[in-house]
Amino acid sequence: MLAGLARALVQHRLLRPDQAVAIQKKADAARTPFIDELTQGGHLPALQLARFVAETFGHPLFDLAAVDVERLPGDLIDRKLAIETRVIALGKRGSRLSVAISDPTDLQALDRIKFQTESTLDPVVVEHDKLLKLVERLGRSAAQRLAELVDESLELDLASDEGAATLDTNSEVDDAPVVKFLQKVLLDAIQAGASDLHFEPYEKFYRIRMRVDGELREFAQPPLAIKEKLASRIKVISRMDISERRVPQDGRMKLAIGPGRSIDFRVSTLPTLFGEKIVMRILDPQATKLGIDALGYEPDQREAMLEAIRRPYGMILVTGPTGSGKTVSLYSCLNILNQPGINISTAEDPAEINLPGINQVNVNDKAGLSFAAALRSFLRQDPDVIMVGEIRDLETADIAIKAAQTGHMVMSTLHTNDAPTTLTRMMNMGVAPFNIASSVILITAQRLARRLCACKQPLDLDEDALLQAGFLESDLDGSWQPYRPVGCEHCSGSGYKGRLGIYQVMPITEEIQRIILGNGNALQIADQARREGVRDLRRSGLIKVMHGVTSIEEVLGVTNE
Repeated sequence: MLAGLARALVQHRLLRPDQAVAIQKKADAARTPFIDELTQGGHLPALQLARFVAETFGHPLFDLAAVDVERLPGDLIDRKLAIETRVIALGKRGSRLSVAISDPTDLQALDRIKFQTESTLDPVVVEHDKLLKLVERLGRSAAQRLAELVDESLELDLASDEGAATLDTNSEVDDAPVVKFLQKVLLDAIQAGASDLHFEPYEKFYRIRMRVDGELREFAQPPLAIKEKLASRIKVISRMDISERRVPQDGRMKLAIGPGRSIDFRVSTLPTLFGEKIVMRILDPQATKLGIDALGYEPDQREAMLEAIRRPYGMILVTGPTGSGKTVSLYSCLNILNQPGINISTAEDPAEINLPGINQVNVNDKAGLSFAAALRSFLRQDPDVIMVGEIRDLETADIAIKAAQTGHMVMSTLHTNDAPTTLTRMMNMGVAPFNIASSVILITAQRLARRLCACKQPLDLDEDALLQAGFLESDLDGSWQPYRPVGCEHCSGSGYKGRLGIYQVMPITEEIQRIILGNGNALQIADQARREGVRDLRRSGLIKVMHGVTSIEEVLGVTNE
């Protein structure tokens, strides 16, 4: 006797009684549901059947193609039960659970789900073929889904601590797929020119993003089940405590990507609501070997910088926000000075790039090794050049200035918006004006702007628009052409590929020293610097536009005028 879906199809004359009986017998023999034999035999298209079921039994119709399956609440129904019953949880509100099902007349399946979840069910009708694909996907383990993302031929030398333990040995994810997946992510990030990698766990999904040319882009959404294994793997090879998940940790690791070339990673973990977020800073030692010519200085700015670092003593300050390339600029200068006859010491938090021939020290405030303490030790180590990662307080500033006044070259960074405000910032920290005037010899402020890809196209703008952007009337002589980003396969559609520096290089002249000694403000210093030919960041960026290497909107976006 026919029942449920078979009976309804016969009553509405979508199947003849003999057809329905034959399909039911075939299903019984194969021990499969009636709806399987109905759709696989081609008796009714899946969409037509779903529309009929929804209308006949009074349930809403839903298209599974419109849902992000990675964000479905996989913890509401036991996975094994969901696979057996072909019932998928869509969401829960209070005690009511919405479930996707292709045959709501399968009361046995619904009862099993209701018993396990202790919820009132709201069935939603979906197409049977799409439901089977989703069930098949759920049936694959996280390790299998992870393996699909990874090239099996991938073999890289990832430095690790072999003696460390691993966590979550009962997890459904094996170690091997996680190791290969991590190696693939790191290699893809390096090939894309990324500066940072973000591993971010959330309640319903897991996301990996990378920062390329200053912009965060989503890279992958691996199975949520791997988050603990992936975090443990990263912490093991970064020499962190894998048993500690409640406090932030810092570490380092190295990836060998070819003969004689390796990439360093600075790793930071942060406990969040749904697991540990991990951020990796990608540190390519090759970046500091490009030389000062590759950084983007204009010829006069480069000469001013080279003249300053070749002086026997004094202080050079590099300013700008986080991620503006200050460290690379300082390392490039240190590479020029790195000669057998020069003793160079650096205090950093932490040391980002290893430079042979330079004595690098990681500050450790907990152990009492602050920037100030490291500086005091350096002065007893017969230094020629000292680099301080950042001047954060008056004590560090005083020691650095005394070192610059006693025959040492001192380089450091500060977080200020431009070069003139750096001097007033030091005054506000409590540094005496005469100490600033007698020690600081050059300040450079910088930003990083995205470089236009080769797919760029000319941009037609009238003179009024160019003048409003900041160009001078003398610039509008028709000898140059502004360009706009377009986007191609090479630049992943963004229109930009790589970045270049925009600089304000301000030597401390006698006139600026007089303003400092007279307790002058940043506006007075900026006016004097402008009279001496020092270009501000906006003007330096517009020159890059005139050279055709970046766009007007990019310069306006990264400079504040």
